[in-house]
Amino acid sequence: MTKKPLVYVGTYTFKKSVGIYTFELDPATGGLDLVSKTSGIKNPSFLAIDPKQKFLYSVNEIADFEGKLSGGVSAFSIDTETGELNFLNVKPSFGMHPCHLCVDKTSKNVLVANYSSGSVAVLPIKKDGSLDDPIDFIQHHGFSVNKQRQEGPHAHSVTLDKENRYAFVADLGVDKIFIYKFDSNKGKLIPNDEPWVQVKPGAGPRHFTFSPDEKFAFLINELNSTITTFSYDKDHGTLNEIQTVPALPKDFKGISHCADIHVLPSGKFLFGSNRGHDSIVIFAIDKMTGKLTYVGHEPTYGKTPRNFALSPSGTLLLAANQDSDTIVPFRIDQNKGKLSPTGKITEVPTPVCIKMTNFS
Repeated sequence: MTKKPLVYVGTYTFKKSVGIYTFELDPATGGLDLVSKTSGIKNPSFLAIDPKQKFLYSVNEIADFEGKLSGGVSAFSIDTETGELNFLNVKPSFGMHPCHLCVDKTSKNVLVANYSSGSVAVLPIKKDGSLDDPIDFIQHHGFSVNKQRQEGPHAHSVTLDKENRYAFVADLGVDKIFIYKFDSNKGKLIPNDEPWVQVKPGAGPRHFTFSPDEKFAFLINELNSTITTFSYDKDHGTLNEIQTVPALPKDFKGISHCADIHVLPSGKFLFGSNRGHDSIVIFAIDKMTGKLTYVGHEPTYGKTPRNFALSPSGTLLLAANQDSDTIVPFRIDQNKGKLSPTGKITEVPTPVCIKMTNFS
């Protein structure tokens, strides 16, 4: 395998993009050297790499899959010498506009969230890394207070805990995080004993992540631009809200929507992206209480930072500016959490999602 970490960028293909872009990362500067372009995939907006880093999976964020009201999920093998992607197959997601997916810790299943349909599906992974048809499907129901954005369910992400026991589906449309027991051997999702946690009406839950020790979980809310902290009981798969903080400056008057959220590998700091304000918000995490303390905002030097990624070492943050076609790298101050641009800007058409390997 290539000696440098690999960076895979998912995109929307309705403009200039051809599909998925593969780069080598310079760990010192955040500079990206193009390895390959994988074309022929419609809207591979969100990506996931399996734990063994042999395969990559992408959503096909579309509403018509072979004449059915569904998007797709595509499978690729990763070339061990170059990092290039080789297409394996594509299967339906059983819902329209799939926008997020993850691979379970055993590399047996892909779990996918269908935004427009408000559903989640599980697709088994074959021995060669290709996908089988979905073997489980759950349809969410309900609505919330925002008549334009919350007229029905909109599953926006699916996240597994480290033990592979519970799956958490943030649903923007109904202001809930649905919690499922997950059976990786059967590929089944079973509603947890406490099947969901409710957030503030109109919040619009989007992406969800854990602290490294899994004592706490963090949710970024798209519609009201907030971040919510929960305590996490990993034995029972339950969440209890601790705190909700604004992701935007108090004096901001424009239109902005939150997007992505990540915690530094050290567990010291949390980062969230703001589309409109076009910034990364930074918080310090109290490791005892999980509470967040505001550190600052850093502009992403581009428009609409839909997604961003932290390098495996936790020294770099790469921001994907969807509407200015750039990826901008920042150095992370390990003691203060502050971000400093490295100056190595890479042009990528309509970047949506960044995933990195930990090869080095």
